[in-house]
Amino acid sequence: MRLSGRALRAGAGLLLTGALLVGCDAASSETTPSAGAPSPTGPRTFKPGAAGAGDPYFPSYGNGGYDVARYAVKVRYDPKTDRLTGTATVQAAATSDLSSFNLDLAGLSVRSVTVDGAAAKHSRKGNELVVTPAHGLIAGNGFVTEIAYEGKPEPLENEVLGEGGFLHTDDGAIALGQPESASTWFPVNDHPSDKATYDFEITVPDGLTAVSNGVPAGKSDADGWTTWKWAERQPMASYLSFVVIGKLRVTTGEHKGRPVFSAVDESLGKGAADTSIADTVEVADYLETVFGPYPFDAYGGVVVADSRIRYALETQSRPVYSASFFRQGTNTEVVAHELAHQWFGDSVALTKWEDIWLNEGLATYAEWLWAEHSDDRKAELTFATRYSGSPSSLWRVPPGKPGVENLFSQSVYQRGAMTVHALRVAIGDKAFFTLLKTWAEEKRNANGTTAEFIALAERVSGKKLDALFDAWLYGTTRPDQPKPL
Repeated sequence: MRLSGRALRAGAGLLLTGALLVGCDAASSETTPSAGAPSPTGPRTFKPGAAGAGDPYFPSYGNGGYDVARYAVKVRYDPKTDRLTGTATVQAAATSDLSSFNLDLAGLSVRSVTVDGAAAKHSRKGNELVVTPAHGLIAGNGFVTEIAYEGKPEPLENEVLGEGGFLHTDDGAIALGQPESASTWFPVNDHPSDKATYDFEITVPDGLTAVSNGVPAGKSDADGWTTWKWAERQPMASYLSFVVIGKLRVTTGEHKGRPVFSAVDESLGKGAADTSIADTVEVADYLETVFGPYPFDAYGGVVVADSRIRYALETQSRPVYSASFFRQGTNTEVVAHELAHQWFGDSVALTKWEDIWLNEGLATYAEWLWAEHSDDRKAELTFATRYSGSPSSLWRVPPGKPGVENLFSQSVYQRGAMTVHALRVAIGDKAFFTLLKTWAEEKRNANGTTAEFIALAERVSGKKLDALFDAWLYGTTRPDQPKPL
C-alpha cells in the first residue's frame, strides 16, 4: 500500500479497515465424527476453533482450527437499494478436532449454513459467524461449508486505522482495505496467514462493470443484470481481495500470454491515470529483472475516484489506485510500488502484521530502483536525501516493531526502505539482488517473517547481520551511515 500525498498530509487519513472481532466461548464436547471420516481408535474431544488467528497486533483477526483452500463467492449487488445477496462456498481442512468454527462476517445477515451438504447451526457474536456442524470435524479431513447471506454492506470502523471495507458509491461500490476488508462482503478467515484461491461471480445491473482479482473468466447477461466472473488461482491473503463496481473505462490486452485488464473511473477525463496504468506491463517487466518471474496470471490496475480512498493498495494481480496519485500528471512510481508488492506482500505474504515493513520497505525501495532505471536517479542519492532529511519522529518509531498505531507510519515505509538500502551497502550488490530473487522464489505463494528474511540474508551473504538489523529495524535513534561489511 502507498498513501497519497493528500492522505499523508491528513495525518489520520488512513482509510483502512479494522474492527476487532469478538470471540466465541463455546464449550468443548465429545461428538460423533462426520460421515465418511475414518473411525478414531477412541473417543475424540471436539473443541471450538479459536476466534482469532493469534496475531500479536490483532489477536481476534482471522480464526483458528482450519485452513481454507478455496473460496467461491457469488454476490448480486444493486446500487440503487445498496443491497447485497450472496452465497459463499468455503473449501477447507480441519487442523484440529472441531465441534464448531468461526468465520469473519461483518454486519450481513445469514440465511442458512451447510457443512458437507448437511444443515449446520449458526449464530453471531459481533462480527463472528459461529458455525456448529451436525457432526464434529476431524483434524486432517476436508470439509465444505456453504453460507447464504444478505443485507446492506457497511464499512468497518477502527479508532486507530479509520474506515474501510465495503463502500457504497454514487453508481456502484468499492470493497477495499488493509489490514481487513473482505469480511464486509463475504464470510472469510480474514488473516493473511490463511491464503487461499478464489473464484468471484459478481452480478450487477447492466451498464456497470464489476472488477476483481485474477483472470477474467467471462461474463453473461440476463434480465437486466450482468455477471462478471474472475478467478485467482494463486493463493491470496483475504485483504488483497477486492471489488470495484461502477461506470468504468476498460482497456484489455495480453502480455507474455497473460491477460491485461485495467479500468479507470469514467468520471476522470482520459489522461494521466490511463497513461500511468498503461505502463503496468513495462514496470512489471523491469521488476522481473530484479525480483524474478512475475508471480501471477494476470496484469492490470484500477483507478477509483472517491474521496474516501486516499491510498493505493496492492490488490493481487490488479492494484487499485486513488485518482489523487495522478492529479499532477503521470506517476509510475506508485505503479512500481504496488507492482513490487505483487512479489513482496502478495506472493510472499505476511505471517503476522508486525512484520509489515517487509511489504512496505521492499515496495518503497522498488520505487527507488524504478526511478534509477527510468530517470537515472540513483538509489543511493534517494537514500541520502531520506537519511539526512527525515524528521526525528521517524527515527523514534522502529519499523520492525512499529505498534498498531504506527502500522502505516512513514517509518515503516521510508525507514523500511532505508533498511533495505543499508543491507545492500553492507552485503554488496551481487548478494543483495540474489537475496531478493531467492526470497521471492523460496517463499512464492507462502508467508514469511522478518526472522526468516534475516536468516536468508545471512545465508546468501555469508555475513552476520544482527547489528545492522538491530539498528535499522529496532533502534529508536538514527543509525550510523551504512558501510560494507
